[in-house]
Amino acid sequence: MRRVLAVLLLAVTAVLGLATPAFAHNVLLGSDPADGAKLATGPAKVTLTFDQPVQFGFNTVTVTSTDGAHWEAGPATVAGNAVSAPVRPLGPAGEYTIGYRVLSADGHPVTGAVRFTLTTPGTGTPASVAPTGTAAPSAGGGGGTPVWPWIVGAVVLLAAGVVIALRLGRSEDGQR
Repeated sequence: MRRVLAVLLLAVTAVLGLATPAFAHNVLLGSDPADGAKLATGPAKVTLTFDQPVQFGFNTVTVTSTDGAHWEAGPATVAGNAVSAPVRPLGPAGEYTIGYRVLSADGHPVTGAVRFTLTTPGTGTPASVAPTGTAAPSAGGGGGTPVWPWIVGAVVLLAAGVVIALRLGRSEDGQR
C-alpha cells in the first residue's frame, strides 16, 4: 500500500510540477501610437513592436472606431519584430482600437488590442468593408492548443501508473 501511495504522490507531483506556461509566445513591447495616447490628428500607419521576430504569414492588424467602422487601409507588413499597417484618414473624435493577431516566433497566434483617442475630428471616411485578409481579431483569445487534452492525458498517465504499481505490488507479494 505504501508503494501505491508513493507512486501516486510522485505522479501527481510530476504532473503538477511539469505543467508550466509556454514562454515562447511573443509579447507586445510597444506601439505607435502608444496604448492610451491622445492624438490631435490620426496616424498614417500603426506599428506594433514585439519582443521577438514575428513570422510571415497570416498577420492581421485592424483599426476600428467605437461604432465598428474599419479604418485600416491595407494589409499588415512584417519587418523583424515590428508589424505595421497603413491607416485611412480618421473621422470622428473618440476612441479607436488597434486589434492584432500575429504569428508568434513559435508559430502560435498572439492576439491583443491597443487603444488610442482622437481628440479632434478628422475628415476621413471609413472603409465600406474590412480589406481582404484583415479580419478583426478578438482582444481576449489566446489561440493555440486547448488545455483539456493535456488534462485528459495527465489523468490517463496517472491511472496507468496506478494500475502498473498495483500489478507490480501484487506480483511481489505473491513471490514472498
